[in-house]
Amino acid sequence: MTRREYVQLLSGAAAAAATPAFAAGDASDRERRMKWWHQARFGMFIHWGLYSVVGRHEWVMEDEAIPVAEYQQLARQFKPKPNAARDWARLARRAGQKYMVMTTKHHEGFCNFSTRLTDYCAPKQGPGRDLVAEYVEAARAEGLRVGFYYSLMDWHHPDGARCATDEAARRRFVDYIHGQIRELLTNYGKIDVLWYDVAWPLDKDGWESEKMNAMVFQLQPDIIVNNRNKLEGDFSTPEQRIEAAKNAWESCMTMNDSWGFQKSDDDWKSPKTVIRNLITCSRDTGNYLLNIGPKPDGSVPEPSVQILSTVGSWMDRNGHLQHRGVPTTAIELRWLHAARQHAVHAHSLLARRHGDHRGADDAGEIGAPAGLGEDGAL
Repeated sequence: MTRREYVQLLSGAAAAAATPAFAAGDASDRERRMKWWHQARFGMFIHWGLYSVVGRHEWVMEDEAIPVAEYQQLARQFKPKPNAARDWARLARRAGQKYMVMTTKHHEGFCNFSTRLTDYCAPKQGPGRDLVAEYVEAARAEGLRVGFYYSLMDWHHPDGARCATDEAARRRFVDYIHGQIRELLTNYGKIDVLWYDVAWPLDKDGWESEKMNAMVFQLQPDIIVNNRNKLEGDFSTPEQRIEAAKNAWESCMTMNDSWGFQKSDDDWKSPKTVIRNLITCSRDTGNYLLNIGPKPDGSVPEPSVQILSTVGSWMDRNGHLQHRGVPTTAIELRWLHAARQHAVHAHSLLARRHGDHRGADDAGEIGAPAGLGEDGAL
């Protein structure tokens, strides 16, 4: 079977299943599917790909106008250590994070998973194996929910930009994208989150997003999806900011200023800032998806490890306040906020009583949420 025949087979199967399947993912079924997610509150985002080899931000191919033929040579240089994802998953569990979302394909077009639709993928290039399979196994071993990030935009595919003005190119490219999503949701068992990104250059009709989601829910009836394929989705995704919404929402943030590994980026958030962000998201019934950008070998930069370890120590004592998982009224929000303040100040007083005599600047200003030292200790 040729690659084109395989794409057509995948697309045809999706179309045949589309009409009855979409009911599994409609709004009436959302409460059931999202119950665990509302309880989780805190997740780990992982950006990892060929850009990690360069170490100059995940948009380096676009920002530095690196030609496709030159950039794709990085695929042979990308040779991470075996099972690097085990360290990510252990770190996530220690930090109190309940789910993980990994880049299966970022804008550069390189696939970290096994696909029959392109040779530009981890098993057929430098890694020589399926990196997504390793990630899924690692997350499940730590009892964490599994999420897949997938970029619709693709700088490597020859039809990735041409599809906006050429119908034949659009047909090929959309079949390719739908085919890869089908592979991801078929080959790795139960998947909990599908995190679309960047729908450029098409609109929802161009992407055939209704058909796309119908296929997704036909394959994974319990999955939840975000809103970045131009449909409403199950949750919105404010980026690098906390912005509460009427419906379910998740704030995704970096720990420094970069999603992918950036050698020169040392603008790290303090554990205190991360904890305050988590409390704010949880207080306003949102989730907090905090990113790590592993090095090309898969190891996590040490500042990220230190930050998440400190956050984890705090979560060991206070995590129960974050995982209520139910919508709150305005009165409940005020009560929960007061309870958190009380708990934080109580821990701070106990710390001082047992010999921790840091000054007011170290202990944090009294406010919402407050009582956290600059190093995250209480």
